[in-house]
Amino acid sequence: MADFAQRIGVPSLTKALRSGELSLPRYLTQLQEIFGDREPEVLSFLPEPNRFERLHAEAEALQARYPTPEGRPSLFGLPVGVKDIFHVDGFPTQAGSRLPAERLGGEQARCVSRLRAQGALILGKTVTTEFAYFAPGPTRNPHNPGHTPGGSSSGSAAAVAGGLAPLALGTQTIGSIVRPAGYCGALGFKPSRERISRQGVIPLSASLDHVGFFAADMETAYEAAAVLFEDWGGLPDPSAAPVLGVPQGPYLEQAEPEALEHFWNVVERLASAGYRVERVSALQDLAAIVGRNQQILAGEAARSHREWFAEFADLYHPRTAALIREGQQVSTDALEEAVRGTLALRGTLAGLMDTHGLDLWMAPSALGPAPRGLESTGSPAMNLPWTHAGLPTLSLPSGFSAHGLPLGTQFIGRFGDDERLLAWGAGLERALDSVEAAAA
Repeated sequence: MADFAQRIGVPSLTKALRSGELSLPRYLTQLQEIFGDREPEVLSFLPEPNRFERLHAEAEALQARYPTPEGRPSLFGLPVGVKDIFHVDGFPTQAGSRLPAERLGGEQARCVSRLRAQGALILGKTVTTEFAYFAPGPTRNPHNPGHTPGGSSSGSAAAVAGGLAPLALGTQTIGSIVRPAGYCGALGFKPSRERISRQGVIPLSASLDHVGFFAADMETAYEAAAVLFEDWGGLPDPSAAPVLGVPQGPYLEQAEPEALEHFWNVVERLASAGYRVERVSALQDLAAIVGRNQQILAGEAARSHREWFAEFADLYHPRTAALIREGQQVSTDALEEAVRGTLALRGTLAGLMDTHGLDLWMAPSALGPAPRGLESTGSPAMNLPWTHAGLPTLSLPSGFSAHGLPLGTQFIGRFGDDERLLAWGAGLERALDSVEAAAA
């Protein structure tokens, strides 16, 4: 990821902006050149006429408000992509659908307001699958346009991995941040459930939806988390390396051979770098977890879309419509029981961590590299249990497939322990860079 993004140029530009070496207008001018070169191929953003004229005007107003570096907010001038299920003042919300945008509008998302209050500029709306489910949009993988970027936060992942934005908001209901982060070679972070507000975001499943983000590097991830978390506790000192747990059993066995080979190579490299890695039998009831998750997803999607679907059923993609119709058959009692199961899984995983002295779980970010074609966004199977339990998850690029497609490794923390997970992220990122270097 580092080499690819560095070649594109946004990380170095952003560092120059942060340090004051590059003025905000000059930064935007150079970003516009990168955008004009890369975006027509990647298609990560929704079209917007005069995008950079708007950004320059907003930057001028921001600079007039903060004429000197002293006292500038933490995200001064940082351009952010926003997945098109978030309401943003001044932008329509289409949610990747054919429904009338005026029927989908709403108050600006609270997390977007927090970013803007700290000086962030909205680079634009990023492409999403329809209502954050599986019907894909036009976005392509920035490493190979013939392969999917993943879903549903496809545009946000591709924008960051492709060097078009240093930060982009996404959501994850099953694997919609971690999977595209792995496919595209981006840093992706899904926090503990509700650590970032979902207010102002079109829901798919109220019990499973998480707001998270993609970032160009750990420094940007720290800055974003400090703004987006309403109860941010600050980064603790990562004085000791975390003990890592590998969940042995049917969950890990789902991964493709190439992904598993890469994963065990990552494990060996982390062990060589001083990390203790324990193999733990876990998620043996995977089939029950998957079935319960589907009940929640379908049942809550049907409830979230009840009014829109009653009026516009013929405008929904067949896959989304099938999910909603499935959910209409899920009883309230069955749904409530399934939701209780998410807390039970959280408790079971916490118990295993206690018993084996684990700080984090680790696993491949996806079943394998991004599949060829744009008709499918790939499988979220490697992400489902952790999202089901609401646990914080950090996906880091860790190498490439035999065909040059990115592979990622995800690290999963205890519920509510997001700050420690992120604090360990820089060390893990450095260790994983050594994996990439060794494989090169």
